[in-house]
Amino acid sequence: MALSYKTRRRLSLLVLVVGMPLYIVAAVTLVGLFDRPPFWLELVIYVALGIVWILPLKPIFIGVGQPDPDAKPQDEQKPD
Repeated sequence: MALSYKTRRRLSLLVLVVGMPLYIVAAVTLVGLFDRPPFWLELVIYVALGIVWILPLKPIFIGVGQPDPDAKPQDEQKPD
């Protein structure tokens, strides 16, 4: 079942406001459990973790910045 535009907008906002900070804390904690790697390896790890989080959430973010496809065009709406 496909998510509606409003649902995807709300979920994307929830992911960015709540999920993203939690993911960052988890990633930093996980990397902190090991001895400090060389700078270049640490950079690669953080870049990879920065890309990996979006892969399962990509369907939520697709088209969120576009106008609502289910909304009526401006000329059909009643003027206030």
